[in-house]
Amino acid sequence: MTALDKEVLALVRSVSDRIILPRYQRLSADQIEEKATDDFVTIADRESELALAEGLARIDPSLPIVGEEAVHADPAGQAALSGACWIVDPLDGTHNFAAGRPPFGILIARSDGGICRSGWIYDCLSGRFCSAHEGTGAFINGTRITAHSTDEHPPVAALSMLFLDPAKRARMKQAITPHYRVVDIPRCAAEQYPRLALGANDVSYFERTLAWDHAAGVLFLNEAGGRAARPDGRPYRVDEHDQPGLIGAASPALWDALAERLQDVI
Repeated sequence: MTALDKEVLALVRSVSDRIILPRYQRLSADQIEEKATDDFVTIADRESELALAEGLARIDPSLPIVGEEAVHADPAGQAALSGACWIVDPLDGTHNFAAGRPPFGILIARSDGGICRSGWIYDCLSGRFCSAHEGTGAFINGTRITAHSTDEHPPVAALSMLFLDPAKRARMKQAITPHYRVVDIPRCAAEQYPRLALGANDVSYFERTLAWDHAAGVLFLNEAGGRAARPDGRPYRVDEHDQPGLIGAASPALWDALAERLQDVI
């Protein structure tokens, strides 16, 4: 584990223990707000983001911080995604957290030039800490891991279709169902990307591709030997997060197969 990994781990663990977990299954109605349809924010999200921003500023004060809740309040803040910056999802899986159930976690990335260079994924309940740096592999709790499939036939697909219009959702189901065993999504990128790397799921599709949801996970999966990319094969860029469509898979071959199935759908 690098020195930077240790600093980030200490920060996310502290924020989780002090701010997030004490409110788990203890939120009152006035501490939960619906930002948009089926999209929630809680007092824990906001307080976690402030604490993470303070901690990251101590680790490297030269980098601006692009936080999910700060950008929601002022979209102009996402302009920093084209340069060197920290990217923060202070409580990924808020829908689950607000309902008092797992999974949920913290996502942090460090990007430069629109490309994620380092990423960290912390599971608040289990303490699982995923880390990756460009060109150096993917690690869980300091141990290097290699992505592997479920070895099931048909392969296991977890498809995030929450933000698809009804017609596109129907086309995707028609293209996928005969060829994959479709399972429920965790509604938490901090859980979905590890599932792809650890043999729980084979492929995933995401329609919404916000940087704070996907930057760390895309890097982690790619560094583990899986593949995450746009459906046309282009690399995911954090400064293009308003564009829809992202495929993740436990291997390049599984990625190719799903991309081919979806080429006339998306």
